[in-house]
Amino acid sequence: MSATGTQPTVEEAVAAAALPRRFGALYVAEHRLRAMRAYGWTIVIGSVGNPLLYLLGIGLGLAAFLDQPVASGPHGTVDYVVFVAPALLATAAVSVASEEFTYAVMEGFKWRKTFWGVNASPVSPAQVAEGQVIAVGARMLFTTVVYAALALALGGVTSVSAALVLPFVGLLTGMAFGLPLMAYAAGLKDDSGQFAMVQRFVFTPMFLFSGTFYPITTLPGWLQWIGWVSPLWHGSELGRAVSYGTTAPGWQVALHVLVLLAVAGGGWVLARRAFVRRLRG
Repeated sequence: MSATGTQPTVEEAVAAAALPRRFGALYVAEHRLRAMRAYGWTIVIGSVGNPLLYLLGIGLGLAAFLDQPVASGPHGTVDYVVFVAPALLATAAVSVASEEFTYAVMEGFKWRKTFWGVNASPVSPAQVAEGQVIAVGARMLFTTVVYAALALALGGVTSVSAALVLPFVGLLTGMAFGLPLMAYAAGLKDDSGQFAMVQRFVFTPMFLFSGTFYPITTLPGWLQWIGWVSPLWHGSELGRAVSYGTTAPGWQVALHVLVLLAVAGGGWVLARRAFVRRLRG
């Protein structure tokens, strides 16, 4: 009904739909962020507790048992906690992606069907996908900013400038892992353990064999390929280059950026297409 209590005219209906059509992705992102408030303390505690446990445990615990340096930069060897901090930060972003781009996507399509409700409004299917990505990106940035701040305070990052850049490296890494996963989740009709398999057979091996805790060159040759194809390895190496520099040639650093951008971009194209196909089909 219009403001006068009568049936709205076509012009009024079009005007009312203009704002959602223009800013639909932001409305969807706002809805998703509000939904995250239901487990907001879990997000906060995890974002603060995980880096504290890892960085203190590694910096004050595991590092004490290492009798030789594991890595070096252009200015010489670096402490072990400095070596692992960028990789742990990137892992935190990937962990957020593994949560928010799996069950939350299935929830929107199958369990609560919120995507279908939004799709009945002037918001387009592509904007539904965009809103999800914006909201998850905001959570990733929150997590990685906290991680970088704590790493700076605990000596895992040695400069303020590096701490300012590392969250965006983590964001790119998380999206490179998460957007293809989002495309996969959007195509599933039922959860028959697929997400648990992704966690067990994709995320866990990637975490263990992507040079997170030791240089990938220390692995047997037949295992190193896991790191080469892993967004986490590329993100970790890029983060280390930002944090304390690298002795690798510039083209290798550029390659890490290009791989992450390519995987994230390809995943976004597939995810957007999956949302559009499903909500319009």
